[in-house]
Amino acid sequence: MKPLRRADLAVLALGIAVATWLIVRVTYGDLPPLHWWLPAPLAVLAVAEALGTRTLRARLTAERKARAAAARSEQPRQPVALVRPVEPMLVARLAVLAQASAYVAAVCGGLWAGVLAHVGPLAQRAEAARSDAVTAVIGVVSAAALVAAALWLESVCRVPPGSDDDAGMGTRA
Repeated sequence: MKPLRRADLAVLALGIAVATWLIVRVTYGDLPPLHWWLPAPLAVLAVAEALGTRTLRARLTAERKARAAAARSEQPRQPVALVRPVEPMLVARLAVLAQASAYVAAVCGGLWAGVLAHVGPLAQRAEAARSDAVTAVIGVVSAAALVAAALWLESVCRVPPGSDDDAGMGTRA
């Protein structure tokens, strides 16, 4: 599995933003009002993914330290700290989740950026545009947070270079 290229995410978001701006420019009067809570699922996913990443990183670090301690230990009877192992398939699935989340967040970020590009200049003249601009800013920030959380999760799922103890775990991305 190849790591995400940030340039791909940026190009995707920019292309969606331009397309959305063109569509919103033509149809803005027919759109329903954009409520501030519409981008909330992106923020919730970003927080959940970041918390899950923090937990996974701690578990993987503890597992690697326990393996290193067991490898250094010459006495087999010396107690080694009990660590709940992380399933390699779980890490592989989380790596796929990270990539999918990053692409979805890039698309949603592009959508909100396109809306913001249209309603931002109108915010000084119309109350509806001001409200929609606030919603679009929340959407862009939430999407950026989800991209950041997804990239962090992907980096945690990588096998460290030169780790011989993970040779049997070739499924990690």
